[in-house]
Amino acid sequence: MKTLSSREFNQDVSLAKRLARIEPVFITDRGRPTHVLIGIDAYRQLVGPGESIVDLLAMDDAAAGSGAKSTGGASI
Repeated sequence: MKTLSSREFNQDVSLAKRLARIEPVFITDRGRPTHVLIGIDAYRQLVGPGESIVDLLAMDDAAAGSGAKSTGGASI
């Protein structure tokens, strides 16, 4: 597990992305973990098979077209 301060993250986002391909990177704010950066493969393994964000957004568009109230989409 790697840890970067918010300042280190802001100064070298490329480093954080490279590290996240190998293992989760914890981003800290005032010494406390606030965010975790993981690579897309780790994310997909974490959420498992299922609907992609594209599928979810398409469902919102279809609901909006049918007069149903949209929930505003997925938050990231």
